[in-house]
Amino acid sequence: MEAAETIQSIRSLIKAARDSGKIIGLVPTMGALHVGHISLIEAARKKCDYVVVSIFVNPTQFVPGEDFEKYPRPFENDLDICQKAGVDAVFAPSPEQMYPVENITWVNVKKITEPLCGQFRPGHFQGVTTICTKLFNIVAPDFAFFGQKDAQQAIVIRRMSADLNMPLEVVICPTVRESNGLAVSSRNKYLSEQQKKDAANIYKSLQKCQQMIDSGVKNTSEIIDEMRKILQQVPSIEIEYISIVDADTLQNIEHFTGKVLTAVAVRIGPARLIDNILLDTRE
Repeated sequence: MEAAETIQSIRSLIKAARDSGKIIGLVPTMGALHVGHISLIEAARKKCDYVVVSIFVNPTQFVPGEDFEKYPRPFENDLDICQKAGVDAVFAPSPEQMYPVENITWVNVKKITEPLCGQFRPGHFQGVTTICTKLFNIVAPDFAFFGQKDAQQAIVIRRMSADLNMPLEVVICPTVRESNGLAVSSRNKYLSEQQKKDAANIYKSLQKCQQMIDSGVKNTSEIIDEMRKILQQVPSIEIEYISIVDADTLQNIEHFTGKVLTAVAVRIGPARLIDNILLDTRE
């Protein structure tokens, strides 16, 4: 496994791989790797001949007051995980490498960045779309792999790459969960054992949504009310939003029809946690 810290060095590695006829896969991460990331790497290995993992805690996607300084950065452990998972190259640039001067060019995706997390994290998606565009330009992957847990991010990146005719396929992989249903996240490290138990109610609320849909309930406000009751059973949970939206436009809907995303964001102690399920009522 090769490790590259500069744009020039990762491009040299990619050129050699492409000259050998290899298909390139990219797994963009902010490090603090866990089993969810490993599942993305495994998906990349199945589709690609040469797998690159980027590790970069991107300052432009953190909004004021968020955990940029505290965000976990266990770099040596991340390298070990990549090595064991069969990664071919790790791209781990510094902020100065990615933003050598003041950044005055930004990539903005309208409409689908405004609801859900966009309401509470102004500027976040501008940072995400811009850094992903930079990574796509640097690595030039054939495939890029993202997790369903970050559903809005994945939908935004997929739409951005389509609108800008980027020559890659965005692959969205299933959410990986802990034994109690909690979606695996780097921010779970902020939680105490009790808070992790409390956080299991997030997935329980999503399961309730699934159960109600399966039983024939179509009214979204009725479902949201029942989900809220489950989350409010735990005093440590502060609800940010519970939304049921069209899976393409991310606009709120009143009745379940077609492909629908049910998404939840809460705060527990020092952590902001998100989760979702994708439902298709056409099936």
